[in-house]
Amino acid sequence: MLKPIKNNNEYEAALERAYDLIQVDLVSESKESDELKVLSILIKEYENEHFPIPKPHPIEAIKFRLDQMGIS
Repeated sequence: MLKPIKNNNEYEAALERAYDLIQVDLVSESKESDELKVLSILIKEYENEHFPIPKPHPIEAIKFRLDQMGIS
């Protein structure tokens, strides 16, 4: 039974299970594909709460994109 991820051990177990499911050729709307969808949501929520990625400063983001495009 799937449940919210409460700690790093559960997070690691969820990542391992998701990885295992990704390795299989899943049939759409199967029990396993539904499990992967729910696991993905739970993992994302845990990561957003415990490993947030700060948004870049707008000017730095523009500079980065210009550099990627080769524009000075």
